[in-house]
Amino acid sequence: MTPDILTLDAALGVTVPARNARGRAARIGPSLRRILSAHAYPPPIERMLAEALALTALLGSLLKDPGGQLTLQAQTQGGVVDLLVCDYKGGELRGYVRHDPVKLADAAHAPTLKTLFGEGYLAITFDQPATDERYQGIVPLEGDSLAEAAQSYFTQSEQIPSIVRLAAEKKADGWVAGGILFQHLPEGEEGRERLHTRLDHPDWDHVAVLAGSVRPEELTDETLSLDALVWRLFHEEEEVRVLPGAPLSRGCRCDPDYVRSVIARFPEEEREQMKNDEGVIRVDCEFCSTSFPLVFD
Repeated sequence: MTPDILTLDAALGVTVPARNARGRAARIGPSLRRILSAHAYPPPIERMLAEALALTALLGSLLKDPGGQLTLQAQTQGGVVDLLVCDYKGGELRGYVRHDPVKLADAAHAPTLKTLFGEGYLAITFDQPATDERYQGIVPLEGDSLAEAAQSYFTQSEQIPSIVRLAAEKKADGWVAGGILFQHLPEGEEGRERLHTRLDHPDWDHVAVLAGSVRPEELTDETLSLDALVWRLFHEEEEVRVLPGAPLSRGCRCDPDYVRSVIARFPEEEREQMKNDEGVIRVDCEFCSTSFPLVFD
């Protein structure tokens, strides 16, 4: 089967009007493999980054500003991972992980969230240049999964009842990751006061049960379109609205000319100190593992 825009490397918006709920479904395949191919991560780190990128796609697709950017960052102490960064801009995803191979070798075959991150927090930042708005929420990295940490973000920082499910699987062609995010809207409308949102609202309980029934294998099924996935979950509802699908791709914004312009702003004395034995300044991009050799006269 040839993947289409609603099957792989896509995010899909959904609303369930009668239940005052909105949601997102996303699945990444080829773009995820391109991101992972730039690094030689061990399988547990690849899986964790794959799920983090699926979460980034879900959150980034919530942005209304076409030029907006979503950044997901985890900073930790005492775990296998000491830094995780993913971001989304204009449908383009990128991400990388800094980890301790020795600690990973000492960990179990399937390390827990606590083992991977130790003591840490998850910071989610929304930048919307069109309205000059920037918002950041921070929550502890707690629970059994990254999905649970994301749910805590919405409950604690946004006061919006939410359910998040993430999954990643390595198939014959490489990794596939997917996820869903559903939220209860205050009084059925975006923009109303969030105090009107209730965690125990019966409509939300219903939506949470249906969305929570999704299976990991459905989230990573390359033959199951996203709209078909949503239909499986909510086909008994009187109305489900599906928004146009948004394509996702691997993107890195490193640019040789831009890097050169930044380095050129440093005083000559500092640039001299940056040079290696060959007289070259090397600048590495952590996201795509590209190395830029710069020579200044």
